Amino acid sequence: MKITEIKIKNFRNIEDINLIPNENVNIICGENAQGKTNILEAIWLNTGAKSFRNNKDTVFVKFGEKKSVILVDYIFKGSKNNIKIEIEDNKKTVFLNNEKLSSSAKVAGNFNAVIFSPTDLSLIKDSPSVRRKFLDVSIGQLYPNYIEILNSYLKAIVQRNKIIKDYKYDKTLDIMLDVFEKEIAENGEKIIKYRKKYIEILEKYVPQIYFGISSGKEEIKTNYIINCEKNLLEKLKESRNNDMLSGVTSIGPHRDDIDFLINGISARNFGSQGQQRSVALALKLAGAEVSKEITGEYPVCLLDDVLSELDPKRQNYILNHIKNWQVFLTCCDPNNTNNLLEGKIFNIINGGIK
Repeated sequence: MKITEIKIKNFRNIEDINLIPNENVNIICGENAQGKTNILEAIWLNTGAKSFRNNKDTVFVKFGEKKSVILVDYIFKGSKNNIKIEIEDNKKTVFLNNEKLSSSAKVAGNFNAVIFSPTDLSLIKDSPSVRRKFLDVSIGQLYPNYIEILNSYLKAIVQRNKIIKDYKYDKTLDIMLDVFEKEIAENGEKIIKYRKKYIEILEKYVPQIYFGISSGKEEIKTNYIINCEKNLLEKLKESRNNDMLSGVTSIGPHRDDIDFLINGISARNFGSQGQQRSVALALKLAGAEVSKEITGEYPVCLLDDVLSELDPKRQNYILNHIKNWQVFLTCCDPNNTNNLLEGKIFNIINGGIK
């Protein structure tokens, strides 16, 4: 997958820019708060996922303007495509090849990207919700139907949580509980199948990538921790009384997690910061390999000032590993990219390319 042109207008601090990127490496250079990350964010929104920075569409529109527009031309599987995103009045409208989509999420599966940002380096040590989000976003790009299943599941969880809080005031809510628990169970089982399938492919790549990052000194194993894999509907009914006390649904894939064992020991609980960062990098790079295996092409790679957070060994590994992808890399110090032999450099100042 290769982007051939990017146009961004009135997006955050960007007034109007037009980029013709290199098919390999593109370096976006500038001081802090000049708009480097805004360009990566604009590209990322074409995946159909929410922003990796802020989920509110209202902050996308440049101050004083009414509408933001993002237009990306790209080649996928030998075909030319374009995506146009318009953000106005707190609403995001997406066009794929000049056809308006019913929702912005419908663009998922048409444009794939992987994002590396400094916050991603905390993927392992942060809460399980962060690792579930990694899974859900990754799977959603490859299997758009997964997004609808996940959204239906989460809406049913919200409804069940409301009912179990009100149940002590209205015992007739049993019928509603039955309805939402059935929906939770049906969609929950589908979510688990998708996740297991994705992790099964992911496991083919994480060990070899981590092995390379750690210079062959450590072995890693992925452990998918499933909250409830079988008889989900039955378990939901059994947990009603306890859930009424806590006010939340305790059973289902919204409580799942992934653990990574380095030489048999949990990276989250006992790994050093360096080990945790290495696992996070391996997980992201492996996710791109999964995308390549399923779609036949590498996703666009977005590196948001992540190199400055890494030691030279990890910098070199990433830069060498992604040499066959199209890369958009932000940095304040161009010296961090000395190992790159070809590409384009875009200097950004106050939201404009110089």
